[in-house]
Order: sequence, then C-alpha cells, then structure tokens
Amino acid sequence: MTVAEVAALLRLNQQTIRNWIEAGTLPALRVGRRVRVLRSDLEQLIEEGYRGTPPQATEGRQPAGIWDGDTPSDPVT
Repeated sequence: MTVAEVAALLRLNQQTIRNWIEAGTLPALRVGRRVRVLRSDLEQLIEEGYRGTPPQATEGRQPAGIWDGDTPSDPVT
C-alpha cells in the first residue's frame, strides 16, 4: 500500500504515516524514493493499537530560560 492509501484508510494525514515510518512504528519497504507498507504490517499495527511516545511530565515545572527572568551565566560576546 502507498502512504496515501494508508492515510486514507486510517483517515490521517500522510505526514503522520511518514512520521510513523520514520520512527519505526510502522514498517515500510523503500524502493528508491517510493515507500510501500505491507497490508499485514498495517493490520498488525491496528490490532496492537498505536502507542505513541507519551509527553514527558514536567510536574508543574517549566524549563529555565529567558522568559522566566534567568540570565545566562556565560554572556555571549
């Protein structure tokens, strides 16, 4: 199946499918610049359910940076 066919079947954006392929979530065959997904691999992904990377918990903390008033310890010259 092509990326477009997979995206249409799952009603997702084609870039989402490409991201899954690049991350290794959805196996794909590359022939030159063309990408094909085996129907059996897609069916396995659907059966197992997609488990994307969960966002990292910050526990209410924001990263230190310019917006919280911190000044850099090494000024850039």
